[in-house]
Amino acid sequence: MADILPPLTTKEAFEKVDNSNLTRPVGYHFVDNEACDFLKRGYFRGLNLDYYPAFFDEKLHISARTEPEHYELGASYYFHPKLEFTGYVNTHGGLTASVKAITDNLIIVAMTELRNARLYMAGAGFEYLALNYRAQLLLGSDSDIGLFGATYIQRVTPRLSLGGEFFWCSVYPKLGYAARYETDKMVASAKKGKAPFSFNFIFKLCRDEIITMTHVFFAHNQVSLATDFEYSIFSRDDVIASVGYECKISKQSTVQGKIDSNGVVSAFLRKKLTMGLECLLSASLGRKNRDRKLGLSLIYG
Repeated sequence: MADILPPLTTKEAFEKVDNSNLTRPVGYHFVDNEACDFLKRGYFRGLNLDYYPAFFDEKLHISARTEPEHYELGASYYFHPKLEFTGYVNTHGGLTASVKAITDNLIIVAMTELRNARLYMAGAGFEYLALNYRAQLLLGSDSDIGLFGATYIQRVTPRLSLGGEFFWCSVYPKLGYAARYETDKMVASAKKGKAPFSFNFIFKLCRDEIITMTHVFFAHNQVSLATDFEYSIFSRDDVIASVGYECKISKQSTVQGKIDSNGVVSAFLRKKLTMGLECLLSASLGRKNRDRKLGLSLIYG
């Protein structure tokens, strides 16, 4: 425990909370990012093919994704290392376009989505990056509701970051808050709201509220353990907990696995076969509903 929560003297504590010594925290939407990487991976079934070649001096990237009953074609053009345009079209009649610009202190993202030639969603986000805090403003609308949101997170001590969020979704406002504590051996977080920078997810969030607590322990350079707990405020019966791990077998291979309170057991294998070619093997088994998923994805580019 001494490595996880090392004691601080009064003098050390005073020096370390000096704002001039504090660094910029992770974004509000990345507070529980480590746990999500281990426990919220998208397990799939069937064969997926992803192709990401680069053209014209690496400024244009073309991507193609093939799934059962679904095909998606995308393109990204880098006008500048800090200015990117991305677009996707799929066989379901969806068209998505986004622009992202980055400066030393500001990140600007704008995106829109069309479905069956009709405007489905549009939004813009502005994030200000200061020395020891981040502030974000979100504006958008979809076919049902409008959105105004703001998030703020600040590093209070070298290990502790605190933040809050405010969302108004046409009907009523919502407040959220988050805390993140990190050391060299662990990362712990708690959040009410759970809003990554994804407008589709935020619009879904406006219809629900979730309390999430996570903990990730870096047991070894190659082994990490993670657990999380989620509770839906509205449904009250929707409670789920999960435990998982990640093991880096080698520089080319990584294994992940998890089990949750619903009896779903999942495993994920990532392996680099040759230069530019990567293989992903996904497997999931639900004990209650007998839902079985087995998928293979090949990524080139």
